[in-house]
Amino acid sequence: MEDLKHCFISSTDRVYVEGKVNLFQQKIAVEKEILSANLYITALGIYEAELNSEKVGDHVFAPGYTYYPRDLSYQSYTVTDQIHRGENTLKVYVGQGWYSGRFTHENKTQIYGDQSAVSWILEIEYTDHEIETFNSTQGVTELRSPYQYAGFYDGEIFDADVAEKDEVIGKAINFEGKVPDHLSETISKVILQETMPVKEIIRTEQATILDFGQNFAGVVEIDPNLLPENAIVKLRHGEILLDGTTLYTDNLRAAKAEIIYQRGSASKLYRPRFTYMGFRYVELSGVDYVEGLIQAKALYNDMERTGKFSCDNKLVERLYENQLWGQKSNYVEVPTDCPQRDERMGYTGDGQAYAWTGSYNFDTERFFEKFLKDIRYSQMDNSEGYVAPTVPASGPAGVGFLSMLGWGNAVTIIPDMLYWQYGSLDHLIRQYDSIKKFVELEIRQMGENHLWLGANLGDWLMPGKDIQWMAMNNGPVSNSFIVNDLTILSKLAGKLRKPEDEKRYTEQLEKTRNAYIEKYISCDGVVEGDYQGAYIMALRYVLPKGDLYEKVMANFIKDVEKNGLNTGFFATEFLLPLLIESGRTKLAFDTLLDEACPGWMYQVLNGATTIWERWDALKEDGTVNDTKVGDAGNMVSFNHYAFGSVGEFYYQYILGIKPLLPGYKKIQLKPYTDPRLGKVTGSFAARTGTIKSAWEYQGNQITFSFETPVAAVIELPDGSKHEVEKGIHIYQIENN
Repeated sequence: MEDLKHCFISSTDRVYVEGKVNLFQQKIAVEKEILSANLYITALGIYEAELNSEKVGDHVFAPGYTYYPRDLSYQSYTVTDQIHRGENTLKVYVGQGWYSGRFTHENKTQIYGDQSAVSWILEIEYTDHEIETFNSTQGVTELRSPYQYAGFYDGEIFDADVAEKDEVIGKAINFEGKVPDHLSETISKVILQETMPVKEIIRTEQATILDFGQNFAGVVEIDPNLLPENAIVKLRHGEILLDGTTLYTDNLRAAKAEIIYQRGSASKLYRPRFTYMGFRYVELSGVDYVEGLIQAKALYNDMERTGKFSCDNKLVERLYENQLWGQKSNYVEVPTDCPQRDERMGYTGDGQAYAWTGSYNFDTERFFEKFLKDIRYSQMDNSEGYVAPTVPASGPAGVGFLSMLGWGNAVTIIPDMLYWQYGSLDHLIRQYDSIKKFVELEIRQMGENHLWLGANLGDWLMPGKDIQWMAMNNGPVSNSFIVNDLTILSKLAGKLRKPEDEKRYTEQLEKTRNAYIEKYISCDGVVEGDYQGAYIMALRYVLPKGDLYEKVMANFIKDVEKNGLNTGFFATEFLLPLLIESGRTKLAFDTLLDEACPGWMYQVLNGATTIWERWDALKEDGTVNDTKVGDAGNMVSFNHYAFGSVGEFYYQYILGIKPLLPGYKKIQLKPYTDPRLGKVTGSFAARTGTIKSAWEYQGNQITFSFETPVAAVIELPDGSKHEVEKGIHIYQIENN
């Protein structure tokens, strides 16, 4: 729909005011019977369209978040049932959103432009097959906006009385700013999801606290019919309560996370259009709460649920639910870092660390296809071919002070994961030039050392170590990602029959691996820094199986036996799998079930309903760990999914479901058991069909039940191995 590029309009008021929302209206006269009608629409900013007072489509925050200097999405909607013969009214609300609103942890405005704009084409085919089109350059008026303010971080201030009056304040004008060259239909969208009812009401002298029982990303809806006329309602959002009655908001930093709603005489349900919050609790003031006044809706990208897990151990099951809600809360257009504070950016490191887990919970292929496109377009304007820690990028840049290895490496890790989970090489092929550009940057930065030495965050937020320590000891973690990049790229070059590339990157892989081992690993298997993240990343990405591998593994196991879990953002994903693969199944489950801090069960036992950013977000004395990080300020989120990468362990090891061939054309079913979990059941809907796995202890035996849609290899804890075809397979083994 290239014609959309020529139909952008904006407000005559060119003065930039943060939080401004424009409201455009077009009257459409239809004189014949309609066969079909389609609306094509996009915006620089965020839009929501209404046709004859009914919302068009289910997309929230349309047209979505892209790298605006080069890329923009549009939507097409079939609106045949919303339009009729006679006069029709199309209204389009346009907010600033990511395009020009306040965004990033630096609270910048006008990142991509200073004036929002919108473009639409309405195409009507009549029953006589004549086609008539209307577009946004034809007689569009601007109405007085009911929004005094709207933005992601601070929320909305909405006057429902103004919304009822349709007061014309001027005419729309042609937009004169730059329109991105690339325009394509959206492939992944945010929609409203679960309805979240109020679970508990806490009344105080000043306000009413509503507890939804679950931390999530979403919006609150208000029914004005349950309000006095002209009532003004104020809603504040928070993740936890202090002393059971006080909303904790310090971790929101510069975000107000508020809704102020003035009813007037309106009767139409109010739902925020241009903001969302991360919260469990809402503080209501200005009116008394009555049942039905408030309900909430979760929102996240439209994805098919593909993974299920349940077990008798309610703590283990709750942890599964926590990581699931972490994904729901942070798959909002891009893989964000948290939904509550002044951030919510597309972090590549968080995204790749959780990618495998997320792809079991939901079908994430389209979500990541879009994000990989964001990476490619953002990388085009990077002076060094770098993939930034946040994507879409906020503009041209270079590497900067920190290498941020572990973040930009999403460029290799995510498409490789998509290949194995969904069976298509297309993502790696599309990303090939982007991967190559990033790896060439790594090679230049490494130089004759064959290692990238310098300050970095390493295994970010590992317990007991501050940023300064990790900056000086990050090397074994950071450089492991380069080894993995070279491994993926050299193999990919071979698959794609690029012999020169295959030779270059295979040779560089050996040089970097050898340099890594020489610099970071002693002959007795001690990895420099002697911390779990260093051991784990060396074992996962660098070392081939052999004597040195076994020595490093032995030192890693000793560390876990002594210290328990002690990992950060990246190493956590591989902690339990490496213990399992070393033959230490009980130690792996001991670590999973450990109730001390740091640990997953510590969070669950302290009331977590999502995954925390810090292992000790709540300290053992019950106070909030409000550690400040540089100019960003308080950095503690109670909904931050990186440590939820443990979900990968649930699917691949507890249930035992892994692909033996890309896309599960052949399957491995190899569960690991522990009686403390009780009965375990789960499934994964792969491209080849649904895979089911279950086991339970029954006296002196363990019973296993599997269902596979294709050929599979079943391996049981007693060492037995079974090559099976499609079907249901049941086994019993002795519980030794």
